[in-house]
Amino acid sequence: MSAVTEARRPVLTIEDLTVVYEVEEPVTAVRNASFQLAAGEILGLAGESGCGKTTLAYAVNRLHKPPARIANGSIVFHDRGGEDIDLLALDDEKLRAFRWSELSMVFQGAMNALNPVTSVRAQLEDVLQEHRPKMSKHERRERAADVMRRVGVDPSRLTSYPHELSGGMRQRVMIAMAMILEPQVMIMDEPTTALDVVVQRDILREIVRLRDELGFAVIFITHDLPLLLEISDRIAVMLRGEIVELSSADEMYRNPQHEYTRKLLASFPSLSGSRGSFIRTGIDTGIDTEEARA
Repeated sequence: MSAVTEARRPVLTIEDLTVVYEVEEPVTAVRNASFQLAAGEILGLAGESGCGKTTLAYAVNRLHKPPARIANGSIVFHDRGGEDIDLLALDDEKLRAFRWSELSMVFQGAMNALNPVTSVRAQLEDVLQEHRPKMSKHERRERAADVMRRVGVDPSRLTSYPHELSGGMRQRVMIAMAMILEPQVMIMDEPTTALDVVVQRDILREIVRLRDELGFAVIFITHDLPLLLEISDRIAVMLRGEIVELSSADEMYRNPQHEYTRKLLASFPSLSGSRGSFIRTGIDTGIDTEEARA
């Protein structure tokens, strides 16, 4: 796990973001959420089901539909060239161009989101044709093959249809699609849900490796706090729509401040101890489990 340094420039700043569902009795799903995401950082977003994690992710990407409404706050993207882009002010055309090019998303249950009657190659190349219309057919094919290799799938599977791939391979294809335009930020909403633990481990390694190699930032959403402790630089814990704690992964593990965070940690038993004695075991072989026990 790499540490976030002050030298890293910010890529996304969210301040006082509030999302309301305008139903008969309005529900505030996200309340005054604020955080800044640094270039190359993995920011974990943890909390129980229904706490507002996915609602927050959709708000960042402006994917909400009525009755959801952003009632307050700001979302500012800091471009590589130094320009600050107010995402809430973008019109539909500019927002369409921005999505996937600069900020992409791997949706919850994404491995079932592929078009079942279209080949993997066609689906990857469609993204390039839409957002990079000047690319030649040969360049599109080369780029599709390159991202498949990067996520650990043989490019020969580009001719496959989704039903011919395992769940883990389909998830890798969705990650390849999210990174094919080389965005600066990727939002991953429960990207390993419904996969067995061995495949989850492999995909998590790939995500960390790709982050290290390509330098994009990640907002990684899950209810699995121990998983976030292994792969994240910082973690935000949500409870009833609010971010109740935000700190480095090491600090949260060693010295959780909020009672809810402590309860989350205590709810996961270790392999060698009783309930409440959770010990980090390490997703990556580079993590020193002896140090984690200190």
